[in-house]
Amino acid sequence: MSVPTEEMKLEIVHAATGKTLATKAAPSADGALVVRDFPDGGPSPDQWQLSPVPAAQDGPAYVIRNAVGGKVLDNPAAANRGVRQWDAAAGKKGQQWYVVPVEGEAGLYFIEGATDGAVLDLDDPGADDTRVVLREYDDSAESQRWRFVPAEPERTSDLALHWAPLSHWNGRRSWRLDRSAALRPVPDATPSFSDVLLVLKRFGSDQDAGRWEIDGANPSPGGQPGWWAGLGARFLADTTGTGRADIVGLKPAKGTVTSFGKGDGTFDDAERVLHQGAPSPSPADLWTVVDTTGDGKPDVVVLAADGVRVSSHDDAGTFAPTGGKQVLKAFGHGPQAGGWLADKHPRFLADTTGDGRLDIVGFHDDGVWVSLQDEEGKFAPIADEPVLRAFGHDEAAGGWLADKHPRFLADTTGDGRLDIIGFHDDGVWVSLQDEEGTFADPLYILDDFGTERGWSSVEEYPRFPVRTTDGGAVDIVGFGPQGVVLSRGRGDGTFEPPKLVLNDFGLAQGWTSGKHLRLLADVTGDGNPDVVGFGDEGVWVSHSRGDGRFEQAQLVCRGFGYNENAGGWRVDRHPRFLADITGDGRVDIVGFGGPGVYVARNLFRRFRTR
Repeated sequence: MSVPTEEMKLEIVHAATGKTLATKAAPSADGALVVRDFPDGGPSPDQWQLSPVPAAQDGPAYVIRNAVGGKVLDNPAAANRGVRQWDAAAGKKGQQWYVVPVEGEAGLYFIEGATDGAVLDLDDPGADDTRVVLREYDDSAESQRWRFVPAEPERTSDLALHWAPLSHWNGRRSWRLDRSAALRPVPDATPSFSDVLLVLKRFGSDQDAGRWEIDGANPSPGGQPGWWAGLGARFLADTTGTGRADIVGLKPAKGTVTSFGKGDGTFDDAERVLHQGAPSPSPADLWTVVDTTGDGKPDVVVLAADGVRVSSHDDAGTFAPTGGKQVLKAFGHGPQAGGWLADKHPRFLADTTGDGRLDIVGFHDDGVWVSLQDEEGKFAPIADEPVLRAFGHDEAAGGWLADKHPRFLADTTGDGRLDIIGFHDDGVWVSLQDEEGTFADPLYILDDFGTERGWSSVEEYPRFPVRTTDGGAVDIVGFGPQGVVLSRGRGDGTFEPPKLVLNDFGLAQGWTSGKHLRLLADVTGDGNPDVVGFGDEGVWVSHSRGDGRFEQAQLVCRGFGYNENAGGWRVDRHPRFLADITGDGRVDIVGFGGPGVYVARNLFRRFRTR
């Protein structure tokens, strides 16, 4: 686990005994500290906070402060080497501590004194209320290992905002907000979502709603350029260039079908064929709808057996030609196009050079392959060799596995060009792109976020490169075992040591990939990503503070959740997304349930509860 921030309350637990660092049951005048049990029904365990020492010379040091009394962990330099909690003294070296990860043991730390390098240990590990002492560092000593356990998260619930459906003479449907004494309009409102409404009896998994089943890849709820969908998938995309999202589904018999958004949170009842696919589409084909040229018009892009196919948006509102125009004989799943497999070879559509056009980047067995798009919209043939013999599936290229080692493209230096960020077993690797479009040999820049630190899979522990501050560098945000972890970018391709910034949305708080969705999205429209989770009770949001920190989670919608009273939504059957379906600049919640499409409107800056 990464080191928690100074705001987070946590228990410090002795790894070998499972007992908690605390004062004695009957506190003594010398402030002696012990490890002891805290049985259920008794007093709560002591909680501590880590405050960084400003301008520490020998690396990041912390003052470890009792969250209740304010006293700090202190080395009195006494002969018995017992540690204590004592009044804080500014700049006192004996009250400063280093938190050092145990090599190869995720979530375990040595707590080392800044004065002489001695570490926290137990005087008599087998006894009750054992005194905590300082001893010389011993790498093999199990009694010198500690865990940080964040306190239970403080969660709040927003009152549900209720909407009344309205029927119009022409058959159009809309709704209005019910009057309530609990609501008041304010200029700067707390984000709230409406109650969940069934707006379209199509695109659902039930028989009457089309009996949609996901046969291929399902797109990420984030819906960013570079993701792909397989046959049977449903997602949201702007298919008309209006700035609001429509419903898109991939039907094996028809191709790409859509239901256009009306701009009020509802969709057309009619299901239109947007793009006719190949006569016999393969389940291995991958699709996306995205503006590849930067002209404001979306395109349908397919990774087919024979390579990349593109259908452009025409004046009639459809995509031509049928089956797509082959623009590149590469990146396809057939042997003639390179034998790219969805479960081994990630592929991205991304503007790598900053010219406004999307290029194609793929990670194959032997490394990284790139096809740039020119001013005429043509994709250059790939070279005879990869642009970088790294980040590939084969051992010679690093042994990167799609289910364990996520790879991304992000501008880590602010020069407008995308670099490669990869999360391997030992941590984070970065390959910088220079002005000539050449990717440098990857550098190992951070010993966290890898499987050796507990981040065992892509699904269970999502990680993202994203800016958490307006105008700041790209940071790394991950949903780790203990909660949300942040590593601030320095703007030069490197990152600061990660910190646990939110004790929620992690495995320790009950979030699992088999039941829940977690992602980052700007819910408030302030330009900073918020943490969004589809949990048991509904949708939780932790709002960004704009400085890389997040508020405690708030339940903003009592729907789209795993529990039956929250809709009984399942990850493998019911896709859910955050997308702007009204064009007002705020993301709404859209889910594809059994009976059809459900929507909860985003009401930010319109109403709040009191």
